[in-house]
Amino acid sequence: MNSYNEALNWIHSLLKFGIKPGLKRVEWLLERTENPEKKLTLIHIAGTNGKGSTVEYLRSIFNEAKYSTGTFTSPYLITFNERVSIDGVPIADEELLHYSKMLRPLVEELAATSLGSPTEFEVITVISLLYFADKKPDVVLYETGLGGLYDSTNVIAPILSLITNIGFDHMGILGDTIEDIAFQKAGIIKPHTPVITTVEQDSAINVIKQKAKETKSDSYFLDRDFSVRHLESLDQGERFMFYDFDKSEHEYLISMKGTHQIKNAGLAAAAIMHLVKSGKFNVSSSEIKLGLYKANWAGRFEKVSKSPDIIIDGAHNLQGVHALKQTLLNHYKSKRIFLLFAALQDKAYGNMMKDLESVVYEAYFTTFDFPRAASAEQLLAESPFKRSIAISVWEEALDHVRGRLKEDDVLIITGSLYFISEVRKTFQNLE
Repeated sequence: MNSYNEALNWIHSLLKFGIKPGLKRVEWLLERTENPEKKLTLIHIAGTNGKGSTVEYLRSIFNEAKYSTGTFTSPYLITFNERVSIDGVPIADEELLHYSKMLRPLVEELAATSLGSPTEFEVITVISLLYFADKKPDVVLYETGLGGLYDSTNVIAPILSLITNIGFDHMGILGDTIEDIAFQKAGIIKPHTPVITTVEQDSAINVIKQKAKETKSDSYFLDRDFSVRHLESLDQGERFMFYDFDKSEHEYLISMKGTHQIKNAGLAAAAIMHLVKSGKFNVSSSEIKLGLYKANWAGRFEKVSKSPDIIIDGAHNLQGVHALKQTLLNHYKSKRIFLLFAALQDKAYGNMMKDLESVVYEAYFTTFDFPRAASAEQLLAESPFKRSIAISVWEEALDHVRGRLKEDDVLIITGSLYFISEVRKTFQNLE
């Protein structure tokens, strides 16, 4: 293994081992690399949606307060390396190669044991921990890949756990009730480690309360210990009021659009205020305010072209699509909205489309090069839209729909994070 591309191909070759819940393989690798996770100050974030945005709000606030901040996120939108970043700068190609070369013999040794080969996600988790332990950022934010309890990131011992929300996604693995899914997410709560959450369903709150009680961990809930109130949707974003643990008011403006984002921003603000109160960090109220405003997470209601507006959004489940619909209503209610949609086969794409039916004027279905991508025809077969067309090559679909747009129209491209990652490159190249 002598090049970055060889390292990347090797990491991707582990994809065939799929998703294997459990922590034993990661623990085995960490023990043989001197437990890098024990050398870091960590915050762990789980939840169905909003993890990436919450990570970005936190990173932006910490950076505003001059703390170097590592982030581990998934999936990637532009380059694979962005999954492992410090202060928004991805791990360098040569560093990814270095850690891949270090791990490969251990991965081969592990594969020969009864535990079997680690997965791609498990290996990139270990690479990230090794990288952060060497670089020593002031704090590292870890986003779970899937669930929490058996997610490979759950080998860390954080100073704080955050749970964004609970919705129906990955039910084949996490369970098909809110309680089952909440139980998996609550698996990140560690003994004597505070947890803050913006989860709203009573059944999910009860699961988190129970886990916090079992682990003797302090727990803080939205609308009980802190709260948010939307004030208005503006061209530059969302203005809202945040009420902290002491019920003090703070007015914030965020540039990421969507009323759902005020909960993610509120969770980040609550997390920072808790860490300041407990003496772990020193962040001023103006740094929180500026950090929240400067935060910008690619692929979240991101405008990639103007006149007409073309927006890409990573909504890939029912909860995400519902949030997208509300954002469209708040910002583009009077406009003709065109949709370019692609999704993975294991998503409830029929229900996702139904939720958008009332706001979409014309829909285009397509597909993209990904193992689990649904075909354009499969999507069309479930279309609830009066005007809908299937065009299998997404580049052709994009050209076709752009030809239909008038200056005042809006095009929303959504359905899968993997899909919008591909589409986004096209707009970057045009720039």
